Amino acid sequence: MISGYAIATLVVFIISIIFVIHPVSIPRWRLIPSIPFNLTTAPILAIALLWAAQCLNPPVIRDGIVGTDGVKPYNILILFFSLAYMAITLDVTGILKAAAYWVSNKGGSNGWKLYFYFYIMLTFLSVLLGNDPVILSGTAFLVYYTKVANLEPMPWLISEFAAANTASMVLFVGNPTNVVICEGFGVNNAAFTAYTILPFITCNVVCFLALATQFHSRKHIPRKLAHSEVLNAREQLLDPVGACVGSIMLGSTLVLCLVVSFFGIDVWMISLPFAVGKLIFDFAWDHYRFTRKSRALQSRSTFDSKSPLDSKHTEYEDSENPTSEPTGAAQDGLSGSTLIEKGTAVLPPTRPPTPQPSSSDKLMERLQKHFPTFFTALPRLPFALVPFAFSQFILIEALAHQGWIEVFARWLQRASQGGQMHPTIWIIGVLGVILCNLSGTNIGATILLTQVARAADLPAPTFRAAAIALAIASNIGAVSFTFSASLAGLLWKTILGQKGVHVKQREFAFWNLLPLLVMTIAGLGIVSAEMAVLY
Repeated sequence: MISGYAIATLVVFIISIIFVIHPVSIPRWRLIPSIPFNLTTAPILAIALLWAAQCLNPPVIRDGIVGTDGVKPYNILILFFSLAYMAITLDVTGILKAAAYWVSNKGGSNGWKLYFYFYIMLTFLSVLLGNDPVILSGTAFLVYYTKVANLEPMPWLISEFAAANTASMVLFVGNPTNVVICEGFGVNNAAFTAYTILPFITCNVVCFLALATQFHSRKHIPRKLAHSEVLNAREQLLDPVGACVGSIMLGSTLVLCLVVSFFGIDVWMISLPFAVGKLIFDFAWDHYRFTRKSRALQSRSTFDSKSPLDSKHTEYEDSENPTSEPTGAAQDGLSGSTLIEKGTAVLPPTRPPTPQPSSSDKLMERLQKHFPTFFTALPRLPFALVPFAFSQFILIEALAHQGWIEVFARWLQRASQGGQMHPTIWIIGVLGVILCNLSGTNIGATILLTQVARAADLPAPTFRAAAIALAIASNIGAVSFTFSASLAGLLWKTILGQKGVHVKQREFAFWNLLPLLVMTIAGLGIVSAEMAVLY
């Protein structure tokens, strides 16, 4: 029997999702500051309102944080942030941009050849690093490249977005939703890849065909580029040592996480020590380069004081060629002015001088110069994910507390004709894609459908099939109609806005419609075929 408390809980949950999809801000009134209702605040305010109305209690909040029945939210977030830090600091070294320059040179002046090469490169990087680091680096590069080459940016940006989000289904660490599925359905991390590799390949191929179909005109992708500048890929590798160490550490983490999953060990126990080790390396390596540069500058100053004429000549040469410094941070690509000129903002631009700067600004500026890797990666980390993810877990627990999960589970049982495998695959898969747009990102949709499938008491083969169908849906569902279908979509939109490229919601939905449709059909079709063979 559904009570008034249950109805109120569902209504508040839906309203919070609406504000996640369409953020609003209540204007400031007298002494009351403006209140934003968005991805970060709306779920938290919903929890506070439900708590005040006694629709949930402290044990429900605790279960949403600590987890129940083997699903551990803290495990998911620690794992995700550990890998995100290693991936983002790897990007800071310039290795992703260097790869993009190398691919650009390989494509030459052939428009379609270059389009295909970029798609393959972005797919490969997203398999290894996940979608967010590739979106962070690839989006800014493609905006720059399309402007230089005088190309229509939308085909290239949509291709990047689709490739990154599709490829994130391969490894369980590619997307936070994958970790939720592995935890909630009890899927071994290595088995997850074994199940998703064929659907991924199929989705990746049909997605490119769909993109090629809708962008076939010369207006979108010219057969021959009018401007095919040869880009120096080596110059973009700002820190070869950091790139080498970061690649080894990230690769080792991924391999060990796959291995320990066979022994029932929480993967955050592997990823967190590696992330801490990478953090220590970043501080030590940046300190070494900073002190090396300081000694070099001090030696030059001593030499210049003995030879004033040479000093003036040196200053003139440095002003004409600011990248000519042979040692220190400039050689490693850590010169702020050089990087901003190249379009790779590794160091934040220097703030305009003020007559009396406060001591905190001076301290922060000194820290940024001394430890640029950490202070460049820090603002890139998706901290908004923490309150949002925990809030989603708590709100889903609130729905379960009020009996809604059991209601949804009975509906799933009926719709799947008593838990039959193939109807379940298509119901969970299609619902997953739709709910990515309606449940406050694919994380909310994945948490909700995971709890519903667990409560539906499905047969073991059907339960496993539902897990893989949801894995496909939660990743390709990001290539959807709303930017808020995934955190990657919100990040993609933000970066484009900062670069002066404004994509409308309708335009985003229009270009994603065909790729999403063919990937949904092909991906779920492969899952059905896999399960028919296995069971």
